[in-house]
Amino acid sequence: MIPRRYFYLGALLALSLACAPQTFADAPIVAVEDIKPASEHRRATRLITHFISNYHYKRAALDDELSSDILKNYIESLDPTKSYFTAADIQQFETHRDRIDDYLRSSSLSPVFSIFIRFRQRVQERVEFALTLIDKEWDFSVDESFVFDREDAAWEPDESALDELWRKRIKNDVLSLRLSGKEPADIESTLRKRYTNSFRHTAQLNGEDVFQSFINAYTTSIDPHTTYFSPRTSENFRIRMSLSLEGIGAVLQSENEHTLVREIVPGGPADKSGLLHADDRIVGIGQGRDGELTNVIGWRLDDVVDLIRGPKDSVVQLELLPKDVGLDGATTTIQIVRNKIKLEDKAAQKSVIEFEQTGYQAKVGVIEIPTFYLDFEGRARGEKEYRSTTRDVRRLIGELRQEGIAGLIIDLRSNGGGSLSEATDLTGLFIDQGPVVQVRDSQGRLSLEKDRDRGVAYEGPLVVLVDRNSASASEIFAGAIQDYQRGLVVGEPTFGKGTVQNLVDLNRFDQSMKGKLGQLKATIAQFFRVEGSSTQHRGVLPDITLPTALSIQDHGERAYENALPWASIKPAKFKPAGQGFVGKDKLRVAHEQRILSDPAFQALLAQEKAIIETRRKKEISLVESVRRQEHEKSRFEVRARRNKIRVAHGLEPLPEDDPQGNNSNERSRDDGEDDIDVVLDETGRILWDMIRSDLPAKRLADTVVLTDAQKAADSDAGEIATQ
Repeated sequence: MIPRRYFYLGALLALSLACAPQTFADAPIVAVEDIKPASEHRRATRLITHFISNYHYKRAALDDELSSDILKNYIESLDPTKSYFTAADIQQFETHRDRIDDYLRSSSLSPVFSIFIRFRQRVQERVEFALTLIDKEWDFSVDESFVFDREDAAWEPDESALDELWRKRIKNDVLSLRLSGKEPADIESTLRKRYTNSFRHTAQLNGEDVFQSFINAYTTSIDPHTTYFSPRTSENFRIRMSLSLEGIGAVLQSENEHTLVREIVPGGPADKSGLLHADDRIVGIGQGRDGELTNVIGWRLDDVVDLIRGPKDSVVQLELLPKDVGLDGATTTIQIVRNKIKLEDKAAQKSVIEFEQTGYQAKVGVIEIPTFYLDFEGRARGEKEYRSTTRDVRRLIGELRQEGIAGLIIDLRSNGGGSLSEATDLTGLFIDQGPVVQVRDSQGRLSLEKDRDRGVAYEGPLVVLVDRNSASASEIFAGAIQDYQRGLVVGEPTFGKGTVQNLVDLNRFDQSMKGKLGQLKATIAQFFRVEGSSTQHRGVLPDITLPTALSIQDHGERAYENALPWASIKPAKFKPAGQGFVGKDKLRVAHEQRILSDPAFQALLAQEKAIIETRRKKEISLVESVRRQEHEKSRFEVRARRNKIRVAHGLEPLPEDDPQGNNSNERSRDDGEDDIDVVLDETGRILWDMIRSDLPAKRLADTVVLTDAQKAADSDAGEIATQ
């Protein structure tokens, strides 16, 4: 079951305001008596329930069963760590369990607002208690621990039990700061600000915030991609979807009161800097190169977004817990210059991998596609050279052909999708003609997206490289290449997002509300591959699955509690481009044997396992000596893994006293380490194996260059071996 926190993934930080950043600290405290539903909330509720009941792809009845799920989601969205409400509070809320559906139908929102008011009261009580313990003398030799992941924990029975929970929480906070080298006065000041801001943040939430939280508890009980945006959030979403974005370029989510980097946006400042990585956790944010860091542990995601925002060319500091260290590990601080993410930054790019194996030299082309983009405005203006994924890839294929490539890799890792028409047109570069994807809407009507252009741009050996973050349009392309037997899909099972969403502006239905109703993003259709199966939930399963796919059950659609299930329909009529690759099993065996003796790949697998272990850890020791030992062990293992990869690629190992092996402020190097791509290298070897085993000797001879040693060996043979 997916943690509740994943329902609120939100916040693509490729955003900016043309002004100085604003945080909740600038907002006024909201009086309790002012936290009540407004007329626009009641009107929005009527529109949302009508639209979901009549047009949503999943026909979910608004009944007592759904009512129970909504209440659960709403309570856990307020208190995901079960650190504020008591079991007695939860018991009182039970009176609403079978009535939430009635509240929605009648737009009677006062009962759910009263739950929030109780939450605000409990936050104030907990913060007041925390402030009495911050300067306490702690004994860090006592053998006890703190359970920080409380997703599966029971609600504490009473205030006394909550006091004990918070005693351990505060002791852990003090120890973590102590281990990071802070002095007692700094520790007290940091934690006093942290907890004071925690209450201030809650006290500044207004009726719009409460309404959005409740409606999203409703929408995500149906489907994780159906979301309500308040007017403020709608403006953020509008900025996010524009072609020219400003910010750092990262997708964030909340996890155990930390802000987790879920994805790095290709072409953005974070991507170009090489300093921020998926699975890093942001614990502090500062403005400018010398600004004071603000601790953001426990902050709501929207408020973290507000701090990271800023004008183009300004600097934001991020204090991070690196992805492969525990929550009590050493932090590192980086600086990123905010900038626009331009269309050209997200464009497809080419590179070449050169191989020398068994006496032959050959080139494999790589085209990396970060997103499926299309310059709609340029096309509408009639520009002949408007940018699109398909146009750029066609040009890059031509350039790679001139360089004499023997095969091609289409790299779709971390490609979250984009234009459906571009996914269709791109497929057409590799197949002659035919359907690419089937789309079924909420009324059950089926339509086909087809490639109608005859001919192909490339007919040679092809591999599509995917990972767990390849989603939507990426899955359509990879699935079509697999169904047409046009190439091999290599990598990890993909994200599994096989649904279509539509954004509905609620304000268009009631002009009298003057833009106060917000927007609804709702699921209205589902994708199906031409062979009939859905990309939903399961994703595209690679022909050769790389062993990096260790944690896919905790990722993508398969991890969402209310995700639409996998389904299938009748296959479309299509003609496969080939008869399938009969040597697939041999390729898989060769790959598995090769990586067993590849120190770089084994180090990559060790890193993946370390990240999984860190993410799944629920409890932490409060004994200082144990924690210091764990810190040192973690630093040693991180450096050892990096050194295995560096040495395998001809770089000098990091010395034991090198701070970069200890997660210091210097995360990137200038010696080529950032250019190492272990997965792409191995994918190239798989493609090269495929080329050698699948092509006749004469055709292979046209794609390789003999080394001097092999020329001598083959001088009497008259042909090139194809083993």
